[in-house]
Amino acid sequence: MKVSVDKNRCVGTGLCVLTSPDVFDQRDDGTVELRQETPPIDEYEFVREAARMCPSHAITVSDS
Repeated sequence: MKVSVDKNRCVGTGLCVLTSPDVFDQRDDGTVELRQETPPIDEYEFVREAARMCPSHAITVSDS
């Protein structure tokens, strides 16, 4: 799995951080900060959920 974020689309709700804090963080301005581009397998479910919950669709997940 590979994860990417579009900081320009992020609206700073923090749902991703609440869902998967090992993979996502928030910058001082509230926008998403990616902590792990290739998360461990035990985070896959949480990362997919974070992407689904993102209101601005700033998170992209690919299975590669």
